[in-house]
Amino acid sequence: MELPTPQDLRERRTELGLTQNELADAAGVSQPLIARIEGGDVDPRLSTLRRIVGALNEAEGEVVRAENLMHESVVNVLPDDSVHAAVELMDKEAYSQLPVIQNGVPVGSISQGDIVEAGSDVGNLPVSEVMSESFPTIAREATVDEIRNLLDHYKGIVVTEGGETIGIITEADIASHLS
Repeated sequence: MELPTPQDLRERRTELGLTQNELADAAGVSQPLIARIEGGDVDPRLSTLRRIVGALNEAEGEVVRAENLMHESVVNVLPDDSVHAAVELMDKEAYSQLPVIQNGVPVGSISQGDIVEAGSDVGNLPVSEVMSESFPTIAREATVDEIRNLLDHYKGIVVTEGGETIGIITEADIASHLS
């Protein structure tokens, strides 16, 4: 068994969004002990270290990640699809925006706003001439806090693995998770 360093414990605790006090309560130890262990001032007993690592493992299981929220079926259009086809798909699926994906890789996004902004008679143009920047991409391990921060600025987030699209998350997904 490889033992975690004080820095490993501190990094893992902060990654999980736990305070020293919360970790101490979960592990059944005192907050000053957690502070001293993380500071490298004290070398804990193996049994204490096991309780702390166990509490971190339990807390990690409670962390909501992108893979828990994403829709694996990503409704999208291709850059060469017509704007008219994109509008029909948005209407059919009741979406106001779609990712533009080429060979599994997100290359842009198209929204009703993009289409209105482009003016009239754009139906026959390819999506690539009207689309906006791509939604940001994240890994399946991204936490709900990272996702919320991105959704404050973007309409959607594409989940990728090895550069390939594997899912999508929107504000509606976060809202349904919270309810």
